[in-house]
Amino acid sequence: QVQLVESGGGLVQAGGSLRLSCAASGRTFSSNTMGWFRQALGKEQEFVAAVRWDTGLTFYADSVKGRFTISRDTAKNTLDLQMNSLKPEDTAVYYCAAAANPPLARISTHSSYIYWGQGTQVTVSS
Repeated sequence: QVQLVESGGGLVQAGGSLRLSCAASGRTFSSNTMGWFRQALGKEQEFVAAVRWDTGLTFYADSVKGRFTISRDTAKNTLDLQMNSLKPEDTAVYYCAAAANPPLARISTHSSYIYWGQGTQVTVSS
């Protein structure tokens, strides 16, 4: 079992920055891919970013590319998401997730991820 706990959400003005963190514990890395998803009120959950734990290779949704940076600390088993130039449309609950070994074609797919955190709210005011 893997436990994921997110932190760092909050309220920020448009154009501002936030940094989310996810602490992983338990049978941690059998998961070789970790990612961030988000779900805005009344909308479907969407992929934000992912990272291969061993190589550090990163993947981003087009909507956040150039503004968000995903990173991992393999010694501390933490996953971060640095979010810059935030927009009101970034408002959502952000979830940390861990997957076993999804193929690249499925790295942005919700069903590829086995373990999920409880989520942290990010609100961007205009």
